[in-house]
Amino acid sequence: MTVRMTVLRMRGVPQGAPTLCVEVADSFLRRFLVLMGRKDIGQSRELLLSPCSSVHMCFMCFAIDVVYLKRGTNDEGWRTVKVVKGLRPWIGFSACLMADAVLELKDGEAERLGIQAGTVWDEVRDCP
Repeated sequence: MTVRMTVLRMRGVPQGAPTLCVEVADSFLRRFLVLMGRKDIGQSRELLLSPCSSVHMCFMCFAIDVVYLKRGTNDEGWRTVKVVKGLRPWIGFSACLMADAVLELKDGEAERLGIQAGTVWDEVRDCP
């Protein structure tokens, strides 16, 4: 299974602000298997699940932050519509029916990066 990576950058932040090199899970199998059973999310590993509007934490061993995204029309990028911080392993479940995609981050990253509802993301290029 080929891994596709892309870079997401927050719109409206100063040049040099953090960008996210995310793994794109755009098939059922990749979305189903990508994090389950791992002991941690890994160093600087973020995941974009698309299409997706809900996540469960069955078979997960660690908490994550979940950012729900809505795809804009034309060149509007991805708009954050909901942020769930510290979704707990095994018992966690979250949904946002208006979302087109989910960005899964290490627990605490949403706070560290200042992600909130209304944050807009641009896909700027493929990861190196």
